[in-house]
Amino acid sequence: MTGKRALVLGGTGMLAGCAEALVADGWHVVLPSRRYAPIPAVDHNGTGNGHRKALWVQASWSEPKALAAGAARALGGPADLLVAWVHGTERVSVLRAVAPLLAAGAPVVEVHGSASANPVGGCPEPVLAGHPTQQIVLGFLRHAGRTRWLTHQEISTGVLDGVRRALAGKPPAVHQVGEFRPVHR
Repeated sequence: MTGKRALVLGGTGMLAGCAEALVADGWHVVLPSRRYAPIPAVDHNGTGNGHRKALWVQASWSEPKALAAGAARALGGPADLLVAWVHGTERVSVLRAVAPLLAAGAPVVEVHGSASANPVGGCPEPVLAGHPTQQIVLGFLRHAGRTRWLTHQEISTGVLDGVRRALAGKPPAVHQVGEFRPVHR
């Protein structure tokens, strides 16, 4: 996976572990976000003296054209992968704004919270029809008779599984991480 460009929307929050894993695999990762959250640079010896391959770009989902322009400058060429966890109200406008930044046929991994998908209605349709899309739906876990939300590590592991499937050219699919949110009656 070396020498490739990835655009990760939501990569400074709960997808930070995914962004860090891509950087560790040699990807040039661009992270448009409101808040700066540096990805540690680690060389092959694990000393922390490596070259940073993640670039933060100040951006807001409420300004998708400005977000795309900043991401384009930071990418320096077409993105070979898009990983996106964008809230439902801005999802379509942000993904359409960054679509021109993607290489032809670049895979997309869309991450959804359990509130945006359900067992009956399924997931929202992928926004970027010209790109094979893996959809990851995040839920909760049951433990000792209780439920809890997924940890950041569990989220990153689930999303990275989707990234690996996308990069391996697997058919587009919906993948559930954890269980759907319980229905309160």
